[in-house]
Amino acid sequence: MKTSQPHIAHLSRLPPFILALGLAISLTLASCSKDPQSESAPRESGGFPPSSKADCLPNLSLTDQYGKTVSLATLKGKPVLFDFIYTHCPDDCLLMTARMRKIADKLGPDLGKNVVLVSVTVDPEHDGPKQLYDYAKAQGAERQGWIFLTGPPPTVDALMGRFNLKREREENNTVGHVLEFFLVAPNGRQLSQYVQETEASALAADALRAAEMD
Repeated sequence: MKTSQPHIAHLSRLPPFILALGLAISLTLASCSKDPQSESAPRESGGFPPSSKADCLPNLSLTDQYGKTVSLATLKGKPVLFDFIYTHCPDDCLLMTARMRKIADKLGPDLGKNVVLVSVTVDPEHDGPKQLYDYAKAQGAERQGWIFLTGPPPTVDALMGRFNLKREREENNTVGHVLEFFLVAPNGRQLSQYVQETEASALAADALRAAEMD
């Protein structure tokens, strides 16, 4: 069986300027292939990077767990912490909701008054207001200031697009998970994105700090 060693030896005999040129090209390609989202990759918490230019609280109307119409634009004026779940998820969504519940506990009286939590279903085809209400009740998430939202799939897709997210289904037809939290400033611009494991106390602290922004 042939090995790669003869090829390596052959390359080492190339003139130095050719080798240098090849190295320069490889470094350029590596930098060009860098993930464009890496500068705003999920963080655990900390200082806010420059806000996203996308308006994450646009004039889109969805329906909450009580069947009431909610325009996202009306949430401006307070920071909003988003997560994306679906009610028949057996694992990760339950963990996301449990973390949001801890955040709600940490916020205490500031929940609703100074910070809003929003959970959006990524399976609006199956999650209507009743399913969201039953899910919130079962998860101890019936809190003033914590909204669960559903709506027409194109509207949900439009909202998720503001966060550079896209709804997907796996090969077994299960719904793809979103395992990050998204903090939006009072002006509707995204401030930060957090990994699922971020401590509730850190998320609550960042949300309260965002409430003090002009």
